[in-house]
Amino acid sequence: MDELNKKTKKKGSLTGFAILGLLVLFSWIVFKILTPGNFGSAQNMVKYFEASLIYSTGAIGFYFVMVMGLFDFSIGANVILSAIVGNIFASKFNFGYAGLVIGSILCGALVGLINGLFYVKLRIPSMIVTTGLALIYESLASIIAGGVEQTLPSSLRGFGKAPGNVILALVAFLVAYFILNYTKIGTYTYAIGSDEKIAKNMGINVNKYKVLAFVISGAFIGTMAILSISYGSSMVAQTGMASMSRNFVPTMGCFFGVAFKKYGTPLQAIIIGEFVVNIIFYGFIALGAPTAIQNVVTGLALLIIIMFATKATKGEVVK
Repeated sequence: MDELNKKTKKKGSLTGFAILGLLVLFSWIVFKILTPGNFGSAQNMVKYFEASLIYSTGAIGFYFVMVMGLFDFSIGANVILSAIVGNIFASKFNFGYAGLVIGSILCGALVGLINGLFYVKLRIPSMIVTTGLALIYESLASIIAGGVEQTLPSSLRGFGKAPGNVILALVAFLVAYFILNYTKIGTYTYAIGSDEKIAKNMGINVNKYKVLAFVISGAFIGTMAILSISYGSSMVAQTGMASMSRNFVPTMGCFFGVAFKKYGTPLQAIIIGEFVVNIIFYGFIALGAPTAIQNVVTGLALLIIIMFATKATKGEVVK
């Protein structure tokens, strides 16, 4: 029986990787045909992948929340706040890389803790809670920054390029994979996501693990903040829900993870899915397409991708 389960799991994983590989190939071929001169060289593809790592680190954390059926609209605000806090610890307090890494991750985790506690205590939808809190985080970031653009010193931008960005992202992926597959946190995360009532009947402290999911998500979003400010060299505090634009890409990558969970490759799907999103994004830039057209076509393309990837069998409940 165990041997049969292993074979079934391996077959599912291979199917998932095959579909993801075809998505990458298809996306590349389409834009290579449309604009062969300035898109899709080996060097460019490496750059596309490195850029996608920024969003992948946030998306793998968000997966812990989304797979439970919850949502977080404060991702962008968390990225901005954590990046600014990390920069202050790194440059103004002269803690260097340790300040950048620890400050950003702890700030992200703290934001996640606040999100989780407000959600379980107020007992209102996570989407509404995190939207309201995002406004607070934006304002807090603006106050801390003093209305001034926060620039990371050039001597501390090692995570903005290879190998620094790849190493940090790889560590984040390995930690997420370990938590999800080899700890009871991962087991309970899936149990709550599958059926919360059954999870409660099993004796799982559902609220505790929901809060923990937000904390884990926040810590990984803090890691995304490190990569973001290192890659872009600075961070500007935004108010009036302007940070919401930063939610889109990690959320789309997370959709890939949820879609490919049935193949047993959710985290791998997030990494490759973010790569696909970036290929499409840079493909439109190479074409010189207007931003509005890029957003429309990208949204439609990703909906189609997810639709085929998650095609439900007859009688299956779609949530």
